[in-house]
Amino acid sequence: MRLYYEVHGEGEPLLCVMGLGTDARAWIPQIPHWSAERRVVVFDNRDSGRSTYAEEPYEIADLARDTLALADELGLESFDLVGMSMGGAVSQELALRAPERVRTLTLVVTYAGLGSYGEARSKALGDVVKRMNWEEQTDFLMMLTFSEGFFNDSERFHKLRQIILANPNPQPADALDRQLHASGRHEVRDRLGELKMPVHVIGAERDLMVPVWKSKEIAELIPDAKLTILDGAPHAVNIERADELSGLVLDFVREHEPTGAATTASK
Repeated sequence: MRLYYEVHGEGEPLLCVMGLGTDARAWIPQIPHWSAERRVVVFDNRDSGRSTYAEEPYEIADLARDTLALADELGLESFDLVGMSMGGAVSQELALRAPERVRTLTLVVTYAGLGSYGEARSKALGDVVKRMNWEEQTDFLMMLTFSEGFFNDSERFHKLRQIILANPNPQPADALDRQLHASGRHEVRDRLGELKMPVHVIGAERDLMVPVWKSKEIAELIPDAKLTILDGAPHAVNIERADELSGLVLDFVREHEPTGAATTASK
């Protein structure tokens, strides 16, 4: 797999893993905030954006290996890690695989496992999206990830919809289906207790894609994990609650940054 990536800013590294059905562009609202004091790495997962598209099924653990390979390529011996939705599942696998490299772990609107329900849900959603064109797929995912209030704000909604539809690298339905099935098979609930690094779990009260109780479950399974629930927020907190999310992530990594990092980041 060849991964498209971007590096913004200087300082201590913040490695960002995006979720299902989207690519590095979904981090655009956060990049200016984070890159003002961090070396921010964003990238397209396999089967999305400008990265390689797969031909066979794969697992979340494979996406974690992709992410570690990118960190190796960039010479990141250790880093703060933030993952959103499917990217949060990838980040859990990475942190379990290479805990010595993860300084802090921030898990946004994600889950630790779904069991047989996850596989059934992925199949059902996959069967639906495979019958859709790009415009229909966009509308379907926006319905699941944005709030009623955002839909009612017609100017904002239509502007964002046009931006998504204009993506020069739209995700084919079969690629989304492969990501869905990998996500449905993710299961680490019996292993999360092994994590020792500082962990911040951020959930969204009105998330239709990943219900808020899944964030609460993660926080209960990881010793001393911090839990923040965004009142009234939908799944797409990176867009609808962009400034709030940016601040929460930065505050947490600042709180746990290594000695001397602040000086390095300010140079």
